[in-house]
Amino acid sequence: MPHPKGGYKLGDGRSVPGVTTIIKRFQESGGLLQWAFQQGKEGHEFLYEDRDRAAEVGTVAHALVEQYIANLTFKDTLQDFSTVPPAVMAPARAAFGAFKTWERQTKLEILHSEVSLVCECHCFGGTLDAIGDIEDKLCLLDFKSANALYHDALYQMAAYRHLWAINHPLERLDGGFHLLRFSKSSGDFAHHFFPELEEAWVGFQLMRTLFDIDKSLKKRAG
Repeated sequence: MPHPKGGYKLGDGRSVPGVTTIIKRFQESGGLLQWAFQQGKEGHEFLYEDRDRAAEVGTVAHALVEQYIANLTFKDTLQDFSTVPPAVMAPARAAFGAFKTWERQTKLEILHSEVSLVCECHCFGGTLDAIGDIEDKLCLLDFKSANALYHDALYQMAAYRHLWAINHPLERLDGGFHLLRFSKSSGDFAHHFFPELEEAWVGFQLMRTLFDIDKSLKKRAG
């Protein structure tokens, strides 16, 4: 989901980093290196030729869900899928259809989407994909276009939960965390549920502290 124009700012106007910016500073590159090695092993002449096409399927599926949720929450959407090749659109629609099936099965009700929030105490911001209701309990929904579940997403959702809690103290997220993943290369859809992420929140707080230290030392060394 896009962050606000101009970035995230505190009440006094100071800019603060977003959740994804903080996490990416410490993101491991093992998966990317392994993928690059596999590309070469399979004899591909260009490093990104297959990944760029594959990414389109998950990205389009994600965009279809974004448009659907925008309509549910009465937000304008200008997404145009007319130029998407059929070879990409077909599996993307299959993934979207799988999401709709899961939505019906859980009786999910989308209440809010693209919620941009800031934490004054820890000085960071983030944009939550969606807040929903399942079995009369509020839950956090996060959408990912990826071929696997990466643990970075747990840090991200834990940080989003804090942002919601600090800004909406009377609306508790007692329904846990739902990560909804769309395969980059096929129409596969996967649902991952986490009832709590307290350890991930502790980890993110350490990242937030180290983010400023690392930034300061980088300037000092540069």
